[in-house]
Amino acid sequence: MILTTQQLFQKCYGRYALAAVNVFFMEEVLALFSAAQKARSPFIVQTTPFARDYAQPEMLLAMIDAASRIYPETVYAVHLDHGYENHIVRAVASGGYSSVMIDASHDPYAQNVERTKSMVELAHAKGISVEAELGVLAGVEDDLTVGASQSFYTDPQQVADFVSATHCDSLAVAVGTSHGAYKFSGKQGLQLQILKDIQTRLPGFPLVLHGGSQVDAQVIARINAAGGNLGTEARGVQEQEIRAAIPLGVCKINIATDTRLLWTMVTREFFQNKPEEFAPTTPGRTLMETYEDFMLRKFDLLGSSGKVIEYI
Repeated sequence: MILTTQQLFQKCYGRYALAAVNVFFMEEVLALFSAAQKARSPFIVQTTPFARDYAQPEMLLAMIDAASRIYPETVYAVHLDHGYENHIVRAVASGGYSSVMIDASHDPYAQNVERTKSMVELAHAKGISVEAELGVLAGVEDDLTVGASQSFYTDPQQVADFVSATHCDSLAVAVGTSHGAYKFSGKQGLQLQILKDIQTRLPGFPLVLHGGSQVDAQVIARINAAGGNLGTEARGVQEQEIRAAIPLGVCKINIATDTRLLWTMVTREFFQNKPEEFAPTTPGRTLMETYEDFMLRKFDLLGSSGKVIEYI
């Protein structure tokens, strides 16, 4: 059952969060839906403009639709992540999305408001939820790169006016995370005091945490042991930080880096251990099993396991 993110957030706010997972190919889509049905967890499946360019929007949406029929007991939203106007217009017209994100966070405040409001009007006319962003995350995601000097935290004093002016349905906030494998520097972590301030000014309003991957050190170590060369200083969002953020209004936690690392780990280890193999389906099966186990643990961490019953 496809719902809007707004419908999902109305149920989960302050109690549990939803995994919002970027997908690129079939194995990810099947494993995500399989895990969600096993866990009885609602979730959000996301495509980025980069993924749409890579696999074509029609292919991605067809895979998601097929997976929903293979796993008919799932409850989910289909979300366009980090979209600009041309992406959003096409996504809204396609009829395949129940939620979109307008990423105008790099613009001056007034321009962010103007662009966001325009996309909200377009999407709401079709019953589609809109996520906006205030504050800028550093890091690398797909073809987007933001240096540390260009990033800045969300200003809590702006959030109420921004939501009132744009009528967006949820707000992605910059509270210390970054895109890619390297989330924090030194002992820095999630800035919970900023989240508390934002929640005070926007009580009951759904917040979104981008850059929500945990970057498991053991996964990094296994990749490097199998011939990889990833930095070992990376540190993602820790479990205790995620648990602390949920009561502060974080309803949606984006996951992309962790699943990419899983693909890298499985693929490198498989061909290192079985150099005579060449069929893509064999490591593909291993990836789906590994991915499913990862998502089952993630649903438990976010508290969403067993919550499908609330939406049916």
